[in-house]
Amino acid sequence: MAIVADIQSGVSAAEAPLSKEAASLKFRLYVLLSAFVFAYFAAQAMSISLLSNWLKSTLGLNGEQIGIVFAANFIAALITQPLYGYISDKVGLRRHVLLFLSVMVGLCGPFFVFVYEPLIKSNIFLGAALGGAYLGMTFIAGSFALESYVDRVGRKYGFEYSRVRLWGSLGFAFAAFYSGTLFNISPQINFFIASATVLILLPALLFLKVETTAQDLKASSSLKVTDALAVLKLREFWGFMVLILGVTNLYLVFDQQFPVYFASQFATEALGREMFGRLNSAQIFLEAGMLFVSPWIVNRIGIKNGLLLAAAIMIVRITGSGLVTGPVAISCMKMLHAIELPILVVSIFRYIATHFESRLASTLYMVGVSFGHSLGLAILSQPVGRAYDLFGFANTYLMIGAGALVFWIAAVFTLRPDPEPQNQELTAGRNS
Repeated sequence: MAIVADIQSGVSAAEAPLSKEAASLKFRLYVLLSAFVFAYFAAQAMSISLLSNWLKSTLGLNGEQIGIVFAANFIAALITQPLYGYISDKVGLRRHVLLFLSVMVGLCGPFFVFVYEPLIKSNIFLGAALGGAYLGMTFIAGSFALESYVDRVGRKYGFEYSRVRLWGSLGFAFAAFYSGTLFNISPQINFFIASATVLILLPALLFLKVETTAQDLKASSSLKVTDALAVLKLREFWGFMVLILGVTNLYLVFDQQFPVYFASQFATEALGREMFGRLNSAQIFLEAGMLFVSPWIVNRIGIKNGLLLAAAIMIVRITGSGLVTGPVAISCMKMLHAIELPILVVSIFRYIATHFESRLASTLYMVGVSFGHSLGLAILSQPVGRAYDLFGFANTYLMIGAGALVFWIAAVFTLRPDPEPQNQELTAGRNS
């Protein structure tokens, strides 16, 4: 019962008794957002969870070339993310961004088959640039924009972001379970199944009507570009970015070509891809369960400690993947992601809500987290891919882990401590 109480205390809005109409609206929004998030992340799993395998086995690219493609993806996301953040804060609770994402997801199959693959084969730089623009807007920066919208609606209607996001994990897991098997038949099946999720996305969006008050409109319409850019001048912002630009970026660049390394542990790449799909699915089902309890964990240990704990687990996984060998041990390292990610995302949203103005929440998330990730990955993807070719995966993982540890130690001193309970209530009142 104590755990349940702590989980409920993590809900953004106060759990005051609701009228029948308000409770019905809250439940309807929760269901529709959950359906949208489920379908979106299922499409993401089908389209890009095995992207590195597709580039290597189907298109015949080496590690450095794959790094170039990933770098292009994140350069495009780098450009898109500040725009997503500003537009999200500007339109507030309106559905413009979600409609754009739905249309882009629907184009996935035709784009991969008729545009992306032929261009990569004929001109890797042109193909990487155009593919980066599509993937950056749709599945990289787009996922952060969707999560920011869910958090905004959840704070307004009193349900935790992680309760909706867990459906995204389930959608990803459901698709990932079959992605390896379908990939071995033909990768094109995966891409067109991703497109088909638009049949869920658009109906969910059609019925998703969020009430926008005069206060909501005033807050969003008053936001200026100068307000959004002002976050770059905040000392607290850059203290937060030490963790984001350092540990989490190195973790993401480590994870980019992990499916290739995992597949190499098996007798054939086809078997490795199929087993990775199964492992990915199991990991994400566990992740969904962790998303349910992660607010309780963060409540217990604190926001700053939640960020540091998640980052420490990342470092253990990176370094451990360089030290252990064999499918079973490597799989155990992969499963750590299911513990780390839920704690990280809850801690990030709590940290932003606690230390910054709520009207800039999307801008801070898109610039601080999403933009920060893309900046780091745009820089690191190609040289790390080159390192895989020169030194092998295991040795490169140890180097990445050592670098991440340095940033983790720095973040201990740069992250702001949690405010005292009474100060936190004052902050919440100012941000509401």
